[in-house]
Amino acid sequence: MKNFPVSILERGELLLFRKLSLPRKIQDFLERIPINFDHKKDTCVSPRVMLKKNKAHCIEGAFFAAAVLWFQGNEPLLLDLQATDDDYDHVVALFRKNNLWGAISKTNHAVLRYREPIYKNIRELAMSYFHEYFDNKGKKNLRTYSRPFNLARLGADWVTSGKDLWHIAETLDSSPHFPILTRSAVAG
Repeated sequence: MKNFPVSILERGELLLFRKLSLPRKIQDFLERIPINFDHKKDTCVSPRVMLKKNKAHCIEGAFFAAAVLWFQGNEPLLLDLQATDDDYDHVVALFRKNNLWGAISKTNHAVLRYREPIYKNIRELAMSYFHEYFDNKGKKNLRTYSRPFNLARLGADWVTSGKDLWHIAETLDSSPHFPILTRSAVAG
């Protein structure tokens, strides 16, 4: 794993990243950030831009959490949860403690947020979102999950970029995914 390039951070970012020393602290910080309801255009901003705008949606929060986790010495891992076409996908940042998986999440829906590090594998963690991932009619919409996506393989520019990070979102979206349900379970 590449070490986090501390020199890319501005002084305030460095102080904040040091303060957010545990996954639960990162989650608590993200819960205080307003949700990004930018109706003019969809955004996919870096952690630096998210902090400056003081708003985030799920992938922006996941980028931020992954950057802080990387700063703390962990791998900057994302998990993509894909839904049916009539619902939104969800992205979370992954972390491990005592060889068990947990997740940090930015969302409006409390049931789709933080996961304690109690899951033996990524499938178990992804499945923990299944029953809570439903639409207004009660239809469960979560369909696939990705393998852990390591942002470190892309370098560190994503942490401070002033440009939208759609290329990362698209790469994550097209990475290998695994079904949550069998075809017969989806049918019925």
